[in-house]
Amino acid sequence: MKVFDIIKYEGENNTLVWKFPGEDFNTLSQLVVHETQEAVFFKDGVALDLFKAGRYTLHSQNIPLIRRIVNLPFGGESPFHCKVYFVNKVVSMDVKWKTESPISIQDPIYKIILPICSEGQFAVRVEDSRKFLLELVGTIKQFNQDNLISYFRGILMMNIKDYIVQQFTNHKISFLEIQGNLKVISEGIALSIAKEFENYGLKLVNFNIVDITPSEKDSSYIRLKQVLEKKAEMQVLGYNYQQERTYDILDSAAANEGTSSEIMGAGLGLGMGMNIGNTIGALMGNVSSDIKSTNTKEEVLGNSETLVCAKCHNTLPKDAKFCILCGARVEDDDIIECPYCKSRIPKGKFCMSCGKLLEEVCPNCGETRNEGAKFCMSCGTKFE
Repeated sequence: MKVFDIIKYEGENNTLVWKFPGEDFNTLSQLVVHETQEAVFFKDGVALDLFKAGRYTLHSQNIPLIRRIVNLPFGGESPFHCKVYFVNKVVSMDVKWKTESPISIQDPIYKIILPICSEGQFAVRVEDSRKFLLELVGTIKQFNQDNLISYFRGILMMNIKDYIVQQFTNHKISFLEIQGNLKVISEGIALSIAKEFENYGLKLVNFNIVDITPSEKDSSYIRLKQVLEKKAEMQVLGYNYQQERTYDILDSAAANEGTSSEIMGAGLGLGMGMNIGNTIGALMGNVSSDIKSTNTKEEVLGNSETLVCAKCHNTLPKDAKFCILCGARVEDDDIIECPYCKSRIPKGKFCMSCGKLLEEVCPNCGETRNEGAKFCMSCGTKFE
């Protein structure tokens, strides 16, 4: 049996509890306790004397509890057997944690299920060495930050997940806004778990959430991310989804080399998408009618109200859109020139040749903006 003369801490800096390897001492052994440490003597599973920072020569006067149990005589050198645990009371910083599995949450704004991941760190300090050793450490030889995370993982994950879900559901916070609420969420979780640490003789110094983000590999998140990027692009360019679809139809119509009836059908479909179906439909109907017309020059001259073609000077009915002889377009108040592509087109919100916006419209609902108006008459959107 080896009797140790010096009892001191020889563990690592991030260790919370370290057990001295020897268990046999005498009443003249030297106990060295460093600053921010405490030493606790155990005998038969019972926590006995506690020593704070300092250097001690063990004798019957400063180990009274041990003296009573082992009946050490007064004076002289008497051996005794017990265990000594050193407790590190310095603040353990940067104890890292993260959710092992994603938290499935329905976003209150976009109504889709997103798998949310979270991570962060916290700091603790041993407040009550006796309670900490008795309630948590037990008989293990060393207790460090890894052991701390392992022991408290269930408590941490339960409180973290519960509080994050509350922020999404009860407070209607979208995943786009959650990063701006990390401090509030961290403080709320800290309050809920501080009591749990106190039950084991620990004090929670701080608790921080570093990140709360959806899983990058989730298909729902990838799709939503693409849609939001497209929406941001349209807002920068000054158009909405309905207008973008209209542009796609215009491109398809421009590339169509079919018959006049096919062009007319495309024009009617385009007109409905742009709320000018009646105008374009009437125009295309007149084109078709004029092309197939078999009226003679004499029948036209018989009308009392007439127009004169600016190109060939042929006399035409008042409501004619094209000259039946040379095919030139007749001047009309409903026909304008596009300031972008210079094409002659019917009045409307968009050019049917190049698709450019001709009128100022509401960026939200697409309705025409009245001159000087600050808000949309249809949806109430405020104009910049």
